[in-house]
Amino acid sequence: MQIIEVTDLGVRSAVIRLRRRETALQFVLYPMIHMANPAFYAAVTTRLKRANVVVAEGVGGSRRKRSVLVGALTLSYTVLRFNRRAKLVEQDIDYAALGVPVVRPDVSLEEFAAGWRRVPLAHRLMMWCVLPFVVVARLFGGTRMIWSRSMEQNDLPSPEEEDLADWSPKLEAAFRGERDERLLAVLCRLHEERSGEDIEVAVVYGAAHVPAIVLGLMNRYGYRPRSADWLTVADV
Repeated sequence: MQIIEVTDLGVRSAVIRLRRRETALQFVLYPMIHMANPAFYAAVTTRLKRANVVVAEGVGGSRRKRSVLVGALTLSYTVLRFNRRAKLVEQDIDYAALGVPVVRPDVSLEEFAAGWRRVPLAHRLMMWCVLPFVVVARLFGGTRMIWSRSMEQNDLPSPEEEDLADWSPKLEAAFRGERDERLLAVLCRLHEERSGEDIEVAVVYGAAHVPAIVLGLMNRYGYRPRSADWLTVADV
């Protein structure tokens, strides 16, 4: 199942609706990209206003605290706003203005930093060495360099993702594993408490987290993708 599709014409994100026969509750997954056309975020925002509960991604923490790592990772994609050929903006969804209850199960800055410290030093140093090249490529690269086929996301792990997990399980755990577990715990609680209600739970998370959501809800409760439609992320 395709989650993020990259073609010669553009990049699209699949809005996936998960249902099960025994319950009225349904989960609607919005695979997100940190930078996209403004119209993409506007379309997602409009749809979120129709949801009953929104589960949103976002590493939290005190505003007074700063994380060098989070700052560097953020720069690796926000630099795209200075690339005039890309014509992209940073995600700007105002969750407080939706008028819908919002749940944020993500880790805190302190917890993310603790997970990062568990990554072997050699792997951390390699990440720091790679980030400058990523920033330069996104700042000066053309759209076809930015939106390469490596940006595609499917429900099954790519060879590159499998290699990363084998190479550094701690790195995989810091960026996905621990965060996926927290997200699934909240979704499971919503199922246990409100599965009898005819409500829509919107899950707004990075596309890389979507396979874990689909697999987790399928294996635990039998939710399956029943329908999907596409939103355009960017033109190529």
